[in-house]
Amino acid sequence: MMALPGGRQLDSIPLPGQRLHLLQADSVQRWMEDLKLMTECECMCILQAKPISLEEDTQGDLILAGGPGPGDPLQLLLKRGWVISTELRRIGQKLAQDRWARVHSMSVRLTCHARSMVSEYSAASRSPSQEMGQVEKLLMEKCSELSAVTERCLQVENEHVLRSMKACVSETLSTLGQHFSQLLELALTREVQALVRKIDASDNIYTTESTTGNLFSLTQEGAPLCRIIAKEGGVVALFKVCRQDSFRCLYPQALRTLASICCVEEGVHQLEKVDGVLCLADILTDDSHSEATRAEAAAVVAQVTSPHLSFTQHLSSFLESMEEIVTALVKLCQEASSGEVFLLASAALANITFFDTMACEILLQLNAIHVLLEACSDKQRVDTPYTRDQIVTILANMSVLEQCASDIIQENGVQLIMGMLSEKPRSGTPAEVAACERVQQKAAVTLARLSQDPEVAREAVRLSCVSRLIELCRSPSERNSSDAVLVACLAALRRLAGVCPEGLQDSDFQQLVQPRLVDSFLLCSNMEESFV
Repeated sequence: MMALPGGRQLDSIPLPGQRLHLLQADSVQRWMEDLKLMTECECMCILQAKPISLEEDTQGDLILAGGPGPGDPLQLLLKRGWVISTELRRIGQKLAQDRWARVHSMSVRLTCHARSMVSEYSAASRSPSQEMGQVEKLLMEKCSELSAVTERCLQVENEHVLRSMKACVSETLSTLGQHFSQLLELALTREVQALVRKIDASDNIYTTESTTGNLFSLTQEGAPLCRIIAKEGGVVALFKVCRQDSFRCLYPQALRTLASICCVEEGVHQLEKVDGVLCLADILTDDSHSEATRAEAAAVVAQVTSPHLSFTQHLSSFLESMEEIVTALVKLCQEASSGEVFLLASAALANITFFDTMACEILLQLNAIHVLLEACSDKQRVDTPYTRDQIVTILANMSVLEQCASDIIQENGVQLIMGMLSEKPRSGTPAEVAACERVQQKAAVTLARLSQDPEVAREAVRLSCVSRLIELCRSPSERNSSDAVLVACLAALRRLAGVCPEGLQDSDFQQLVQPRLVDSFLLCSNMEESFV
């Protein structure tokens, strides 16, 4: 049976009429039997005649093998945009290597892709704006100019002339890239505007669900598209959905899209303008909402309070609703039915403890330490280093409060922190290894802060925390050669030695405690180096 592009089988394609099918059944069947041998023979001939190229990028010559349908301008823009961006980057690489034959052939191919994008988008979309028409014209002119000048370069043998022409090609390529970026942004902005208008005007649940799904897919294309969506009113339209009871089943999808958009500054600013924090607080504190809805609201909170984003630190409206949001998040952690829900809620709490110190006091009043440490023994809720990273972050930030130490002792928290010092990755993926390093580092930081309390320090010594800290300092493999973990462990060890010096041997004291911290750090960080 012959397979056609797209995975369709030949016999699944209906003939024009049943009568014709009956008349030609025998001949069609015979043709299909013969075709397999004929095509295989033809393929063999082509393969034998095809030269083997040493060009590492030739396999990418035909990147777009079956473009999007005529009614899907968004996918067309994304696919063609990716292809053209890749070609521009490759041309730049070949130009730097003075590979003029490849530069010219790729320039010609770039022109074809650009022409295809312009013509296909014009056919698939509404009539283009005057501004788009002007940029399209400039783009195609630069494409033609690039093809022409690279063709002339093939005929030049004088190195001095070729160098001067190379500068011209580089400038043309740069201008072409600017025109392409401008055209792509104009076209994508147009499509985003259409999606936002559709969400804003729709009262049909299926239309809104489909359009919101399309918007979410766009947010996964990166920060530039998130900025366009935010600027064109995407945040406003999505919060409008989240304020309508008739769209309750769409809240999780809309909130997930909002969390993605709020990775950029424009998204957070729009959220604040439409009182988005108040809406999130209402959702989190309303038990009539599903757990999935409240978990996605927690994800938005985690995003807008991320300590890695400097622009979220000025989210003044968040402080007004912080207490009720923190209360709702602690409750969500306590009642979470899955690890994912607990991770989203605890991540939001962890970020909030960075956002404002008052959050730690609220958590202490809510008995959050009991909730978090109790969850550590529940494998359904806490079973990954990513989740333990959130828990130990909260504990580390809360440990600056005096009352925190007694609560930790009461909940057997020192033993759990000791266990976190032995966090190991299961899969060995870079992300999981990094998460384990963060858990070890923050566990050591927490221990160092809590050990100001003599009772905590004695409990840590009793549980052999000192020997584990020494092992982490002296054995780079135990900490995955992480300098951050090493510094944190040295600090914790010195704090414990100050309270309970009897837990250390003389050699450990002389090498890890007595010298300056930087000297101990250099000693331990050089232990794996070979001086042969």
